[in-house]
Amino acid sequence: MGLARTAAAAAAFAALLVPATAHTAAAAAPSSRAVPGTTVTLPVRDALAALPVREEDRTGYERSTFRHWTDADHDGCNTRVEVLKADAVIAPVQGAKCTLTGGEWYSPYDDRYISGPRGLDVDHLVPLAESWDSGAYAWTAAEREAYANDLGDARALIAVSAASNRSKADQDPSTWLPPAVAYRCQYVTDWVADKTRWGLSIDATEQTALATTLSHCSDVPITVTLAR
Repeated sequence: MGLARTAAAAAAFAALLVPATAHTAAAAAPSSRAVPGTTVTLPVRDALAALPVREEDRTGYERSTFRHWTDADHDGCNTRVEVLKADAVIAPVQGAKCTLTGGEWYSPYDDRYISGPRGLDVDHLVPLAESWDSGAYAWTAAEREAYANDLGDARALIAVSAASNRSKADQDPSTWLPPAVAYRCQYVTDWVADKTRWGLSIDATEQTALATTLSHCSDVPITVTLAR
């Protein structure tokens, strides 16, 4: 994880100290789940098998319920810019009010190099709407804010081409995978890691898609620090 992300991670995690209120029994974390802050390592297929499988419901979702692009460490650069700085392959020039110019980025979704920040989006690997469907509807506002600005795990937020991010929108791996086929194993592995980190569920079609893709990938270990 880049130093720019590390600097803001502690402030973002402070929001997690507010406990979630259970919305339904289905939304509660399994009793065997370790406490937040615990670091776990296990093969990705085992991690997938451990995710709870539940139907999803988008009732009540609004993007505004996830306050995002905050400046957790008060250095003048919001979360989006912190990710752009961390993910750059050639560092941009930082100007007044944390404005970035120049630089170069690699977008793994579509295997492209992009010059300058204008053609980039910062993607929530597991989209905000998908996280809502998968359990975030039961979280506090502070937890949703922490999720939307997660600089504590470099897999959670990623700088990619605007075109690929907008093609993905709020889809899960059952309906969208990166156009760059060589990146798909990494993508679904990171997806499982992010859902593990935040204690999110998967639905049956998502489970099938993840398992199918992972069957063609190495069963690599993932290391995750639990956020909740």
